[in-house]
Amino acid sequence: MICGRDKDSYLKSQNLKIFGEGKLNGLVEISGAKNSALVLLAASLLTNERIILENVPRLTDIEKMENILKNLGVNLLYKNNKLEIDSQNISIKELPYELVNGLRASFFCIGALLTKFGVAKVPMPGGCNIGSRPIDEHIKGLEALGAEINIEEGIVKAKIKKSINKLHGTHIKLKCPSVGATETLIMAASLAEGRTIIENAAREPEIQDLCQMLNKMGAKIYDFGKEKIIIDGVNKLFGCSHKVIPDRIEAGTFLIAAAATSSSITVSPVTPHHLEAVTDKLKESGSKITIKGNSITINGKDIKGVDIDTAPFPGFPTDLQAPFTALMTIANGKSKITETIFEDRMNHVHLLNKMGADIKLDKNVAYIKGVKSIKGMDLIGLDLRSSAALIIAGIIAKGNSRIYGLEHLDRGYENFESKLKILGVSINREFNKRTYVERGYGIKSESESLTKIKAA
Repeated sequence: MICGRDKDSYLKSQNLKIFGEGKLNGLVEISGAKNSALVLLAASLLTNERIILENVPRLTDIEKMENILKNLGVNLLYKNNKLEIDSQNISIKELPYELVNGLRASFFCIGALLTKFGVAKVPMPGGCNIGSRPIDEHIKGLEALGAEINIEEGIVKAKIKKSINKLHGTHIKLKCPSVGATETLIMAASLAEGRTIIENAAREPEIQDLCQMLNKMGAKIYDFGKEKIIIDGVNKLFGCSHKVIPDRIEAGTFLIAAAATSSSITVSPVTPHHLEAVTDKLKESGSKITIKGNSITINGKDIKGVDIDTAPFPGFPTDLQAPFTALMTIANGKSKITETIFEDRMNHVHLLNKMGADIKLDKNVAYIKGVKSIKGMDLIGLDLRSSAALIIAGIIAKGNSRIYGLEHLDRGYENFESKLKILGVSINREFNKRTYVERGYGIKSESESLTKIKAA
């Protein structure tokens, strides 16, 4: 599920102006994976020794997590995408709501803090209530390991039971393969006493990256990347150096953009296996894919409509559903896009329809009839992946587009427009004084009007 935030208003001073009917050509360098770097930062709390992370992307989400660690007393030194982390002077205190709000990954800290210090107080991310949210899996798993957890006024207060002095290994079976819950419980179990088995565990590459770093730190984790993960708790974890894996979502976004514009590009470095579900669908839709070492080259051709269902890894990633939907708007024939992970992740559909797409939405299923072309427009992207989809749509559209809401884009794509420029896209970041009012879903401007869009 996706949590919304209620903000009265805040300054919006940037947008991307895109000149349509663009083409891409060349090599694009893929940054480190945001979703991996975030959890690795949380894992650094498990040791008092120095952690060196390489290939850390410079993103606003990463900066938020860094501020959370700094608030705990962690010393950080960042230079050239390398981050040195020193947690020896950490002090346990409640994390401020303003730091945690809006960054779901911040909740990962609870597992590390609880198992290392016996206590943790973390606000629920994004202001969500427990209910049926995926956070339930985190809580139940920690309780199974021996934690007492109370939720008071939006604060999750966890402590190890008085009858035991540390968490104890146990058998946990997740109701769904939640990535966040799997990562939280792996970290908690790494310093627990005895063996923990997590069944129905998530298998995403980012989880495998976490386990690889923890094992470098002295953890004993087996069978990660499989549905059953085994963790033998150890007494202490040590420092290490680790390189963040390439961002498969960023790579997939560029590959989809190339397919949408019948272009030829190479993305590198990547781990091709991480993108297999995506490249298989791109091939099915008409593109030629060539894999060589840690690079993937795509030659986009006529686009055919194909169906996709999002699924946990190794299935088609939900984070690329919106960009792929943009691709299908101009495909020959019909396609069906089914979102199975998040119940509210089709907000881009009505935006694409305003550009001339022909999409019928039935709950979480989009039925798309390809059109010959779409038209450029000024639109607001109000979440990360739909913003990327709108940019792809702007590149293929006839006419020019302006995409607003770049604070969402900058959460997950490092130097996105700069990389597109290198590939030959005519795109510029504009700085203007505009006040964006979320409740009105529009932008106030003296000289321009913007379509009022309601999106989440």
